[in-house]
Amino acid sequence: MSSLTTVTCIEDLRRMAQRRVPRMFYDYVESGSWTESTFRSNVDDFQRLKFKQRVAVDIQSRSLRSSMIGTEVAMPVALAPTGLTGMLCGDGEILAARAAERFGVPFTLSTMSICSIEDIATHTSRPFWFQLYVMRDRDFMRRLIDRAKAAGCSALMLTLDLQVMGQRHKDIKNGLAAPPKPTLRNLLNLATKPQWCLSMSRTPRRSFGNIVGHAKGVSDVSSLASWTTEQFDPALCWQDIEWIKQAWGGKLVVKGIMDAEDARHAADCGADALIVSNHGGRQLDGAPSSIAALPHIVQAVRGDIEIWLDGGIRSGQDVLRAVALGAQGTLIGRAFLYGLGAAGQAGVERALQIIAKELDVSMAFCGRTDIGGVGRSILLNPQIFDDLTKI
Repeated sequence: MSSLTTVTCIEDLRRMAQRRVPRMFYDYVESGSWTESTFRSNVDDFQRLKFKQRVAVDIQSRSLRSSMIGTEVAMPVALAPTGLTGMLCGDGEILAARAAERFGVPFTLSTMSICSIEDIATHTSRPFWFQLYVMRDRDFMRRLIDRAKAAGCSALMLTLDLQVMGQRHKDIKNGLAAPPKPTLRNLLNLATKPQWCLSMSRTPRRSFGNIVGHAKGVSDVSSLASWTTEQFDPALCWQDIEWIKQAWGGKLVVKGIMDAEDARHAADCGADALIVSNHGGRQLDGAPSSIAALPHIVQAVRGDIEIWLDGGIRSGQDVLRAVALGAQGTLIGRAFLYGLGAAGQAGVERALQIIAKELDVSMAFCGRTDIGGVGRSILLNPQIFDDLTKI
């Protein structure tokens, strides 16, 4: 924990993670598809929104507390579902879930996690959310849903923007696959990461815990690669969401919305929340940033469905900007992964502390004392993304 005392921002955690995590797994986190223009825009576009500073306002008592689909949260932030989290450090998903539980924000487990649904349920006491991909093997999907129910998951998050895989050049060059390829270049790099190697040596969890031993024909990592390349379903359509919602029977969140018409479909299909998201810039390169797309989604469906946002959030100020433009919740992916790679559970907790501190202080400078009272009026230029054709 001593190494975290001088960490003051998410960028500090990113640099620490880069030093400690093997290149192929760090690059998996810190990359987008094709030219990575959308990956960069996700971060850069937040900075285009400028705050309106207010003074001589009583800001002694402030609150960041909010709710996301009925779940009380310490701030309007949840940990996003991220694949391969358990390869940033040993038992990564368990550690991240514990950090979220201690801080009072939701944790979302990815289908493509290293630790399983059951692992998270065993090692935490707070209900968590589970993210689901639409697979060709519908029986496997039903079993995943049943396992999530049995584990007490309080919401199902359905990702809609991975019918085909975006080309991620760094992953291809690094030989990152499912399972990763042990090339000489990768093995030599591993030799320079002793802390990571030690953490991985202490856990038996090094495969995809939700898939291996559960999906038909996938009994070990050697049979996993062909299964994953065949399973993402390009035939996914809005009608599929109806049977998923019925099979689940609980709170449903749909992720990957970047268009106003799709937002209307999400509201009409009975989802409880939608996430404005471009998959962290890892799918359609050249798409707008998530924050640029947000105002159009808000205008299309405000009041009909909860609207959340992920992609590019690296500070509490970014959370504040998203809330100002109409997001009722946000999700962080890379920001918490940097913390995890840097220092395990303590690193994730530090990432959340940093974001909360920045959110609280920035809200105060804008003359607001309750996150629920934040709106477009705290921004000098809230209209900057209102015309996407000019971006």
